[in-house]
Amino acid sequence: MKVKSILAALGLVAALATPAAAQNFGPPELIEAAKKEGRLIYYTANFAEVEQEVIKAFNKRFPQIRVEMVRAPGGQLITRVKTEAAAGKLAADVVDHSDRALMKDLVDLFQDYAPPNAADYLPDVLISPKLWPRVTLVWSIAYNSALIKNPPKSWMDLTKPEYGNKQIGQVIAPSGGTTWTRVMFERQVLGEDYWKKQAATNPVLYPSGAPASDSLVRGEISISPLLYNIVYPKKRDGAPLEIFFAPEGAPVNPYASGVPKTAAHPNAAKLFLNWCLSEEGQTFLIKDQGNLTSLKKAPLYPEGFDPKVVKVWVPNFEQYVKLHGPWVEEWNKTYGYRQ
Repeated sequence: MKVKSILAALGLVAALATPAAAQNFGPPELIEAAKKEGRLIYYTANFAEVEQEVIKAFNKRFPQIRVEMVRAPGGQLITRVKTEAAAGKLAADVVDHSDRALMKDLVDLFQDYAPPNAADYLPDVLISPKLWPRVTLVWSIAYNSALIKNPPKSWMDLTKPEYGNKQIGQVIAPSGGTTWTRVMFERQVLGEDYWKKQAATNPVLYPSGAPASDSLVRGEISISPLLYNIVYPKKRDGAPLEIFFAPEGAPVNPYASGVPKTAAHPNAAKLFLNWCLSEEGQTFLIKDQGNLTSLKKAPLYPEGFDPKVVKVWVPNFEQYVKLHGPWVEEWNKTYGYRQ
């Protein structure tokens, strides 16, 4: 009996000693081919400082593969992809974008791809079997704790006159898919008059979350709805920020990521996405960057997020596409923003 127990224990040790790459990230031949390619070109609309951390974590697992990142705001990145593809010169091995509607229009540019754990993902976040939610970003509300002594506790609090006179920063509705998700949430969940009430506080408008979060740290504004993954690293690194998820709900925006048919380094590209979409990759993206996940079963949640208290809000994709133009135009008028 003892011999059997010892053998069983040795078997378990052997299983645990099996390279994680072989267990989770694709077949051995894919991994070897990726190592031979040795590099990939990565187009992303996500924040550069955030993606540099992702690349660093990926390279701890696969140091043989160099990731060359090209970062651009959402609209500019789509224009670049379209222009390069039309000229037959699309350089990207992976395209990663926040606006699933824009990516759906380009789905014919991508090859068939699915991660090894494809069945573990929620089907309603997929706009195509070729494009996967590598990242699932979540909106939070952040404030500068050195300036705010009576902080907001909800989305509706951002309409209070006491936070007026340019204390609040808002990322403009046309900035991209993630912000469009927040704008949809505000109108559909908080009420048709929410924009009008919030605009009455005279917020400072920003083209994206990066300058808004920097202004928050510097104290140029004191409160701002922001993607958690852009403010969490600043708080982690010592900035005087507090962040919370409001009880009315947490709008989330799954990305769409895929491998173009023209990828020069397709194996390295698939391995990179396989790692990002694996439980190991998703755990890193949640724990170290404050994202949520589109896995059916979350391995954990970001700091301060209690799924029993805060309801995740995912936009209806048909409405996400249909309502974008007229609602963004109305938002611009309400907030007095001119493109």
